[in-house]
Amino acid sequence: MSVSKPPPPHSHFAPPPNSSTSHLSIPPSSSTPSSPAPSRAASSAPRSLPPPSPVKISMQEHFAINVCPGPIMPIPQISDFFPRFHDFPMTPPPPREKKILKEPDFGLSNGGETDGENKEKERKPIEEDRGERQEGADSDDDDETYLGTLEFTLLFDHENNCLHCTIHKAKGLKAMDSNGLADPYVKLHLLPGASKANKLRTKTLKNTLNPVWSETLMYHGITAIDMTTKTLRLCVCDMDRLGRNEFIGEVRVALKKLSKGESKRFKMGLERITQNKDMNKETVEQGTPVAEEERGRILVSLCYSPEKSCLLVGIVRCAHLAAMDSNGYSDPFVKIVLQPDMGKKSKYKTTVKKKTLNPEFNEEFMYEVPHDQLAKKTLEISVWDYDLGMSNDFIGGVELGINAKGVRLKHWFECLKHIGKKVEYWHTLTQQGAPPDPPPQ
Repeated sequence: MSVSKPPPPHSHFAPPPNSSTSHLSIPPSSSTPSSPAPSRAASSAPRSLPPPSPVKISMQEHFAINVCPGPIMPIPQISDFFPRFHDFPMTPPPPREKKILKEPDFGLSNGGETDGENKEKERKPIEEDRGERQEGADSDDDDETYLGTLEFTLLFDHENNCLHCTIHKAKGLKAMDSNGLADPYVKLHLLPGASKANKLRTKTLKNTLNPVWSETLMYHGITAIDMTTKTLRLCVCDMDRLGRNEFIGEVRVALKKLSKGESKRFKMGLERITQNKDMNKETVEQGTPVAEEERGRILVSLCYSPEKSCLLVGIVRCAHLAAMDSNGYSDPFVKIVLQPDMGKKSKYKTTVKKKTLNPEFNEEFMYEVPHDQLAKKTLEISVWDYDLGMSNDFIGGVELGINAKGVRLKHWFECLKHIGKKVEYWHTLTQQGAPPDPPPQ
């Protein structure tokens, strides 16, 4: 490549005199015939128009042309990739179609199925998966969350008519307090007819989600009939000193699952059953046996002592008494009368137990009666609620004697038959022994 000489002074392409930049000559196009460079003698001769001079470019432009051939493209703007940044409105791009990958069919599908049926079968699992994801995203309610598990053991003592409930521990309870913990305790009820009379409760453990109680609670006066009709409800709650205690979850066990004298351990997940109050109301309103059960039960022991020639009557305890006070409890005591009336020696009364529906008395009373006259007697037992400054409220009563029926008659006969042996029976309190209503004024 040859460097051309500077053009004559009248040329428009003449560089400045002090310029050190070298120039290259561009060969003329094919349409323009090449002419030899004019000599100094010819250039000095006068002429009308100067000959066309070759186009000259700088060295930088030359290398740029050789390195980057073609037209210069504009720099792409960010608005080209994101149409929403345009100042002027643009039509949105068409939506992309989602391609569903299908497993290759090697001719194993049934010949009777059409393509439409196959597509519907492929759509069903996809729609079900979407529905499950939607349900999982919307399952923020308390009913759908994990509440924890409860471990406990149940044992029915048939001889003593007791149900032993051992609460071992709970695991993974739901946090109820602001510190991410809870103050859990367990309360027990017998259904139907849940009330404070058949309510038992464990101690409260502070600031834990995995409490260990190892506590045994006992239900007294549970008969074989109760084991076939009753259900035990165990509720785990969080104690709140400043407000109302919060319910965490519950489990229910039908007592008919237990065998006599056999201890059975349970590990169950806590649940939230919404319509428990309505169910309890329906079961309470069904018939009279539940109405009698609401009055309560009493455990009585009878023994005729031949040495002292007297009848020993023991008032051991009561269970599931009806609440007579406004606080949901009663202040019970028991009256005993041996009929026909023998004066002051025939009437006895136990001590008053304050604010309880399951009092334990363990008191014994003695009647000096010959054994041959005992068959003509009737023992009247009544349970009352003590009220200071007011008349006492009658809770329920029971009569044992020759005119009684069922378990009451059986209890009286066994006492007369087995002299010197203590016989204990649970009896259901009824309206027997209730005071007569005052006459209308």
